Amino acid sequence: MSTPASTHALTRIGKALADATRCRILLAITGGCTYPAELADNLGLTRANVSNHLACLRGCGLVTATKQGRRVRYDISSPELGHALTALGHVTLVTDPDEKCPCGCTR
Repeated sequence: MSTPASTHALTRIGKALADATRCRILLAITGGCTYPAELADNLGLTRANVSNHLACLRGCGLVTATKQGRRVRYDISSPELGHALTALGHVTLVTDPDEKCPCGCTR
């Protein structure tokens, strides 16, 4: 059953996932890459860009930050979110990449 809280949570997740860079960062964190410098290097992004996106993801409650000495480690905020991201990845793999989306978005 839908509640205002669950609707708000899904809206926040949707907004976070609407940005391709944030999706790449989330998937990289799910895959085990958890430090901003490593994320920047692995994804070919600047550290400033990664930091800005991580701040958004942290603000949305999708990732947590844990200080480890002079570094900050980022993790997916819950195992359920990690499973959901994996499941969404599988769903996108079965969509037809040549089929046009009714909303006009590009895939």
